[in-house]
Amino acid sequence: MDPDYIAKSAQIASVLEVSGHPKPGNVHRTQDFDDMVYEDFLISGVVIGDVIRKAALRGQNSQKTLNFSEIKLGELILEAVTETNKWVDTNTNLGIIMMMVPLAAAAGMKNDFHNIRTNFTKIMVDTTAEDAVNLYKAIALADAGGMGKRKNLDVTSDESQIQLIENKINMFDILKISAEWDLLAKELTTSMPVTFENGFPTFKRIQTNYSTNSATVQTFLNILSQFPDTLISRKVGLKKAEEISHKARDILNMGGILTLDGKEALKKFDRELSQNNLNPGTTADITAASIMVALLSDYHNYMD
Repeated sequence: MDPDYIAKSAQIASVLEVSGHPKPGNVHRTQDFDDMVYEDFLISGVVIGDVIRKAALRGQNSQKTLNFSEIKLGELILEAVTETNKWVDTNTNLGIIMMMVPLAAAAGMKNDFHNIRTNFTKIMVDTTAEDAVNLYKAIALADAGGMGKRKNLDVTSDESQIQLIENKINMFDILKISAEWDLLAKELTTSMPVTFENGFPTFKRIQTNYSTNSATVQTFLNILSQFPDTLISRKVGLKKAEEISHKARDILNMGGILTLDGKEALKKFDRELSQNNLNPGTTADITAASIMVALLSDYHNYMD
């Protein structure tokens, strides 16, 4: 696929995700947090474009040698976080970057949308220890505890980076460990099943008959209803995350944003989560990736 199209898909997906309203518990067009505001996310979605384009080009070039480690995913993730930090003062998009960079590289490899998941897995498996080190640096720069604090190979420890190199633990390996407690890491090491089998088809189906905003919010709600948000579970425990998923499921059964009753329940749910500082951030990241995949699936329509 054309690298420019891939980059624009990532940028548009980022902007659409944060604009989804009322997306419960998250920053959106009518709701800011004390430490981050709606405009921060808009800026972040725009400024990653050059790195996403670079990832697509590297994916394209990797087809010549079939050496996917040459893509250097960790370097690209770190570069995208560094660029974001030049424009905003808070971690707005680490998870989105972690998902969109390999997606862009996979999409750049061929024009066939149906090969993206296969290519994605090849790229992730062929990452290196240097990629893992750069991922750790990106997490530290974003000031995010995305993988959780652990005794071994803790992301906050400089010694861990030395261990990664010495033991040749690549980025896929370290994410595989994190997948036990982090849904985003699980997505990255299992060919993105939630993104491709839940989020993407939901967005496409809803967008056919309703607004793009409705498709965004309904996709978010659908993912949250089935997969307890691991950012919330790390903060306040799995039980609370499961309660939130159950409430999302109840609202979805009312029709979600597609019905008047569902929309009113959704607004109430948004206020409840926000007032209690419960932010389904992992769900937001996967929603953004799902929208990007939906846009990539339209590539041939764009080229016609």
